[in-house]
Amino acid sequence: MFRSVAAALMLLALPAAAQDRTDIAASLRDAGLAPTGAMLAALPDPDATERFALGGVRFLRAIEVTLQTRWRLGVNAARTELPILRLPVPPNPAPEPFEPDDIGALFAGLIADLDAARAPLMTIADGDTVALPVALDDLWFDVNMNGVRDEGEALVNVAGLALTGRGLAGGTGARIVFDTADAAWLAAYTHFLSGFAELVLAFDPAGPIAEVAAASERMDALAGDTPFRNAMDMQFGQQVDRLMMVWLALKQQPDPAHTRAARAHLLKMIALNRLFWDRVATETDDAGEWIPNDAQTQALGLTVPPGTGERWQAVLDDAEALLNGEKLIPFWRMRSGAGLNLRRMLEDPAPIDLAAWAHGVGLLDYAEKGETVSRDAWLDFSRLVRGDEWMFVIFLN
Repeated sequence: MFRSVAAALMLLALPAAAQDRTDIAASLRDAGLAPTGAMLAALPDPDATERFALGGVRFLRAIEVTLQTRWRLGVNAARTELPILRLPVPPNPAPEPFEPDDIGALFAGLIADLDAARAPLMTIADGDTVALPVALDDLWFDVNMNGVRDEGEALVNVAGLALTGRGLAGGTGARIVFDTADAAWLAAYTHFLSGFAELVLAFDPAGPIAEVAAASERMDALAGDTPFRNAMDMQFGQQVDRLMMVWLALKQQPDPAHTRAARAHLLKMIALNRLFWDRVATETDDAGEWIPNDAQTQALGLTVPPGTGERWQAVLDDAEALLNGEKLIPFWRMRSGAGLNLRRMLEDPAPIDLAAWAHGVGLLDYAEKGETVSRDAWLDFSRLVRGDEWMFVIFLN
């Protein structure tokens, strides 16, 4: 899915302490995210820019903690396309023992950290002034938790492909000036990632991870020291294990509390995304823009075609209608006057049997008569961005 969970990663940084912004910028560059976040949190009367900076640093810190957890446990990202889990981490020569519950704990912690990041962002109102310059080359993740910036820990190394869709090599020299509108964008992104994390927790992966790991160990024990029969297991064994873990997790009864929380997060993401576009439409400057309006330019050189905001909001309208059950998901076995109710699927979830869902027999409880969502808004958006729609989905959230 993601070319960019770190579209968000690039956000925030050089906070603006009223006394001396240079000191805070130096703290991010030299000390890292955790010390800078603590410094910002201790400010007695932060202004809007400082509150944005605190939310931004906490957001990046939430990502950093997941990277540190994965490094500590030796969980790599090979061939993983899931948000958070796909970001690369360097090998750990002496990882701690991995336990099946660790993945659930990682995502539960992520939700709590994103809640903390969102809190100061939601205090920023339309009339507030945010002006936060961000030098991407100064941002880094302390993945191996040694307190210093090591090779490969720069933001552009960890999330370079996500930042532009083309990747970033070495120093970028890129500088973005985040503003009041971007506070709504980042708050929306916290809801987006929280919604994904809630879905992971709904299908608790601990049991399937333990089952597949035990089966793999048993097969290895049976083989002993004999050579591989062919290259298939060497090349694809771990990937097959991951797919089986997902398959078995989906077949469990999901926890409705988590699926309902995921739906709530997605609806809030849509509302805040609309607020972002309302704010950005009023901007008259053109300096270091993250997501520009039609009269502005994007600071990293990405082409954001005129009309992107309007077309994207039409896509969001359809998404909101689906989440609220006002429109239905088309299904290949049903005619145009019927479809699947996504709201009921999230409010009253059932185990996902992929074969039964593909046929339709496993979806009848959610089928009903009604208007199905049209593909027109999505196709208009896709044509506008010329085939880069999935990059823009993550970029715009």
